[in-house]
Order: sequence, then structure tokens, then C-alpha cells
Amino acid sequence: MARNKVQFQRGLSDVEFERLYGTEEKCRAALFSWRWPEGFVCPACGASAHCELEKRALWQCNACHTQTSLTAGTIFASTKLDLTVWFRAMFHMTQTKQGISALELSRRIDVSYNTAWAMHHKLRQVMLERNREKPLEGRIEMDDAYLGGERSGGKRGRGSPGKTPFLAAVETTQDGKARRVKLRRVRRFTKKNVKKITGRIATRGARVVTDGLGCFNGVADAGCTHEPVVTGSGRKAARHPAFRACQHGARQHQERYRSHVPIREQKARGAPARRV
Repeated sequence: MARNKVQFQRGLSDVEFERLYGTEEKCRAALFSWRWPEGFVCPACGASAHCELEKRALWQCNACHTQTSLTAGTIFASTKLDLTVWFRAMFHMTQTKQGISALELSRRIDVSYNTAWAMHHKLRQVMLERNREKPLEGRIEMDDAYLGGERSGGKRGRGSPGKTPFLAAVETTQDGKARRVKLRRVRRFTKKNVKKITGRIATRGARVVTDGLGCFNGVADAGCTHEPVVTGSGRKAARHPAFRACQHGARQHQERYRSHVPIREQKARGAPARRV
């Protein structure tokens, strides 16, 4: 049986993480290279000449004498935790397929629940703001998706009760490997809504691949190149290879929803509850 290349792609192992960020010194060196990749730059005047106040862990600008720390202006500012704890939290939040709760995070990094909850929300907010400012570009797979499981009886497919519709868009390489994903909830799948969302999450001129649903004609109205693929209907159409990355991104969103939303709320919304 062929393996799913997306699911079996290599991540960052525990051993490799310890080698790269296992000590406070390694974490500080990594943070310095991310913040000032070409060397120290004064946040006040932009000068590069500086001196280091080692005992106070500060950098001082030789031009304006402004003093700054490595963590100033970042989510690590004024933290009482070591950077190794923060890096370990980032590792667990980004390497687990179904996401991780604040309670489980507190157990793994050995901090109180309140501390883990604050770290969890800070890191998620940073990821949200970072992705919000960077629209998708190049080749994009776009498809309609629904949050909620199958029900016996009643209407099937689009428009069935108890399901939350959302638009899934995945930026990929030319050979279909996923790079970045954006998910947006919609009230209804209409041409107007698709045009509005596409204009917000994709750059003009991007190549957008969709199925033959009529609402996706709004992609062209948003200034993108639209490439519809007629897939038909039913389960076979839902697994069309042209949307492999998009399908995987939507499934991950559903898994994380079930991991974080309380069981009672999932049942109220009509999603299949799953205990973790």
C-alpha cells in the first residue's frame, strides 16, 4: 500500500531538537540570529556599532547609547522562564499533528497550568498574526470543506444540517507539496463570498486550482488565474489527486478542533465528539 507523502514527511525529532536548542546558550544564539541576522541593529536609531554589557545581558548602541535586551519587543519580554522552556513549548505546539492542549503542554514542559495557558495563547496569537500578513502566492489549491461528521438519515453533502462550512486554501509547490494553509469560515459558498475571501488571502495573479463548483468563479474576479478541475460528485471526487494538499489541511483543522473544543460543545454543533 502506497504511503501518504504528506503524512510521512520528516519533522524535527526530539534528538535533533536537543542538538539545536538543548541549552540556554544555544537558544539565545538562535534567537539572536533570527532577530539580527546581519548583526546587531539598534532599535532606536538603526546603528550597528555597539558594545555588550555581559553582566546585565544587554546590548548598548555606541551612537545613541540605547540599551536593549535580546528578548525586548518579543513575546519573551519580561519572562521569568528560561528560553529552553519557551523553545520546548514551540516544539510541542508545531510538531503534533492534532495540536496540543494547555494542560498537556504544562505536563510536558513542567510548568503550572496557568503558565502553560498563557504561553499557549501567546504563541498561537503570534502564529495567527504572522500568517495573516502574508497572503498565499504561486500555486494554490482551494476547496470547500465542512466541520462535522456523518449522520444517519437526513440530507447529505453540501447544505446538510449540523455542519460548519469553511474555505480551505493551501499554497503548494508546482508538484503539489504543501507550504502554507489558510482556512476561512463562510456562511454560504457564493461567488461573492469566494471573491471577497480570495482577495484577502491570495496575491493577485496567483494560480488557483479548484473543483467545478460555480461559486469558485469568484476567484477570477479577485484577480487570480482560475483553473477549475471537473471532479464530479461523491466520495471519489472528494479524494481527487488535484486537491491532495487541500484535503490534508482541512483534515488537520478538523482534528485540532476535536482536540481543543469541549465534547459538549462539539455535540451541540453537530461534530462527532472524540475523546483524547
